[in-house]
Amino acid sequence: MTIAENLRRVRARMAQAALRAQRSPDEITLVAVSKTKPLALIAETAAAGQIDFGENRLEELWEKVEAATEAGLDTVRWHAIGTIQSRKTKLAMGPFALIHAVDRLKIAQRLSRQADETGRELDVLLEVNVSGEESKHGFSPTSLLAALPALLALPALRYCGLMTMAPFVADAEEARPYFRALHCLLDELRRTYPSAQYPQATWQHLSMGMTNDFEVAIEEGATIVRVGTAIFGHREHN
Repeated sequence: MTIAENLRRVRARMAQAALRAQRSPDEITLVAVSKTKPLALIAETAAAGQIDFGENRLEELWEKVEAATEAGLDTVRWHAIGTIQSRKTKLAMGPFALIHAVDRLKIAQRLSRQADETGRELDVLLEVNVSGEESKHGFSPTSLLAALPALLALPALRYCGLMTMAPFVADAEEARPYFRALHCLLDELRRTYPSAQYPQATWQHLSMGMTNDFEVAIEEGATIVRVGTAIFGHREHN
């Protein structure tokens, strides 16, 4: 299978999942997870019509942004999808479409301060650890609700929605309750902190679902899915 064929298959599966949920496929953005992939492969994927690419490590993301600029890949939109360490928040001050994984108040405060100092506004998602797994990052639903007044008081951040990583399970159906819980939490935020009163919070996106479970995520309301293996194949190294 070529990259273009893989991409067509993924998009067809996305469309079918959207139709099952009586949604328009146009509501859902596919982010191709390109970590560890060379620029040549990203260029091939972009040539097949893919626009959005996600990187876990900010250092690697910057390398690819610069290489893509030099190569004239002007159509690519870059997403920072990995956890951001406190000492690396300055690296998030870049030409990124969306920062997916603001996982605690301290990181939001640092991002806001540095963005404000450089005259930027950052579009971010708040990462929620819906499953409660100790191995995963993110606010718990309870801690997010407690932190929201402080988060919404920060300048320079636009809260575009929520993000989660479901447990890795053999049967994607087992991930459904976690996706549904995140959607319910987003609905609660929309009611409690409506955009009409809090213009810095649009609450439009749910970033959830990866190669093994993106169809279930779409059925449960995902507006962004992050897919790597189904497009690029299995990684040979981390």
